[in-house]
Amino acid sequence: MEDISDVEIIAPNFKRRLSGVTSTIIQLVPVQRALGQKVATLGPGLPASLPHIGYSALLRLWGRPKNRALRLWHARRNVEMLPAIVLRDILRMKLRIVFTSASQRKHSGWSKFLIRRMDAVIATSNRTAAYLEVPSTTIMHGIDTQRFYPADDKMAAKAALGLAPDKKIAGCFGRVRHQKGTDLFVDTMIELLPMRPNWIAIVAGRATAAHVSFENELKDRVKQAGLFDRILFVGEHTNIPDWYRALDLFVAPQRWEGFGLTPLEAMATKVPVVATDVGAFSELLVTGEDETGILVAANSLGDMTQAAAAFMDDPERAKLAGERGLARATDSFSIQGEASRIGAVYEKLLSDTAAG
Repeated sequence: MEDISDVEIIAPNFKRRLSGVTSTIIQLVPVQRALGQKVATLGPGLPASLPHIGYSALLRLWGRPKNRALRLWHARRNVEMLPAIVLRDILRMKLRIVFTSASQRKHSGWSKFLIRRMDAVIATSNRTAAYLEVPSTTIMHGIDTQRFYPADDKMAAKAALGLAPDKKIAGCFGRVRHQKGTDLFVDTMIELLPMRPNWIAIVAGRATAAHVSFENELKDRVKQAGLFDRILFVGEHTNIPDWYRALDLFVAPQRWEGFGLTPLEAMATKVPVVATDVGAFSELLVTGEDETGILVAANSLGDMTQAAAAFMDDPERAKLAGERGLARATDSFSIQGEASRIGAVYEKLLSDTAAG
């Protein structure tokens, strides 16, 4: 438990179920702390290893932290904005509020009401910023390039996972469900693999209870196509960077996505990417002359099949795209860079307050 007098930024998490927002907090807070940002979490559903404060510490928010005029509250959901507004505007606590928006849809009236009362707003992509009606700073998510990096020996990386080292591998990672487009990846591979005997495909990820029947239907489809030994459902793994390092092609087939880190994770492991035009994918990938991947229309099986075949049948194009993707991920999308840019937003608020 952190001493509230040493905490300058509170990162609340008021949702028990694991989500993309929760994952962001888990990954980002240790990096922020390493950069000297005095952040602590508040709420359930987070690892005990993260610095945190209890709800009783909120009673001390009328007081100032050491060396600062006030504290910051970094909300990422409506349910986290509202209590901060109460603390700041009704209880008159020494607090300013930052909100990060990842939504790519028109906000409800209630959300607009809350967002208008923020002291600073961060958008996770330019598409997200376009839905906001207040000034915002775009700071895209980053990844841990100490975890996601290329394999020194691709064949050894495959063998370490029990995969055939002489085979090329296409992968699709994430929750197995319709929204994530797992069926589009499977159907793409059913179309392409019979004519490409040196390729296999991997689906890595978990199907929650509500989506087990969907996964079973896909497995039946694969079996009926006679590809049960070449399209593999390997489940969920904690060592997912090792699975990226075994890939020769990554496909992100989502029908909808708030942001989506999987293309970045693939790029950081020097793997070319085919992705649908959803979430922030169009802002992560470079297409055209300096391509790092191919962007296709969402829900278009034909476009996805054609794009995947383009990389599978042109090893030099795939190699160059992978190399450019690695450079782009490490130069522009490290989680350290994300934390530094968020820290600049924090510092501006704290400095403006001090000047005032």
